[in-house]
Amino acid sequence: MSTPVVVHLGSRELTGVARNGEAWAAAARRVAASATGDPVARDLSGEVKHFAIDHDLTVALRPMTRGDLPTVARWRQAPHVHRWWQADGDPTEENVTTQYGPDIDGMTPTRIWVAEVNGRSIGFVQDYRLADYPEYALLTPVPGAIGVDYAIGDEQWLGRGLGTRILWAWTLRSRHRFADATAYFAAPDHRNEASLRVLDKTGFVRGTWFDEPQSDGSTDTVIGCTFDVRTILG
Repeated sequence: MSTPVVVHLGSRELTGVARNGEAWAAAARRVAASATGDPVARDLSGEVKHFAIDHDLTVALRPMTRGDLPTVARWRQAPHVHRWWQADGDPTEENVTTQYGPDIDGMTPTRIWVAEVNGRSIGFVQDYRLADYPEYALLTPVPGAIGVDYAIGDEQWLGRGLGTRILWAWTLRSRHRFADATAYFAAPDHRNEASLRVLDKTGFVRGTWFDEPQSDGSTDTVIGCTFDVRTILG
């Protein structure tokens, strides 16, 4: 069964299909072979898979450093972030340093990345093998999945489609870092429709609702969302 693919290039639309067994990203590259630049996910939530090539927008991830922590604390304090991360405690610079410092130093299985848009830091992504956290590994239907959490820190960057671009950049990096992984997994709060929509557009599929344990001992009702690496990336 073929899947329709559209690559948006300025005002142009390049159309084609992902052939049987062909990954959507590979199909987008083939459809846009006459253009320069790699297609990135724009909206993979519908029957037609939309990609885009935008030469004016560069989204990249870099490893977080301790020098980023004052900025991360400010991001965590922003109301639109704090609402969904409050179980991680009061986001003072001291507490944020205590929380993320060991990850930055490579002392835990979690790695944290700063998302940059045209060279400007705007948010962060953290990832980990769910198997390294047994209390969470039992909650995903896919053994060996890679967990991911993310946030855009500055409110001015919301609503611009950058969440999808950031997660897409993360999936491409993770395809090489976790070459054996067949799925990525995220579990936003069931009330966080904005985050869920970002996941939809990146290619994640909503699944089971479940109660997830939080670091403060509470539980949140979240929606497990799964990204099929082979179908989307190949």
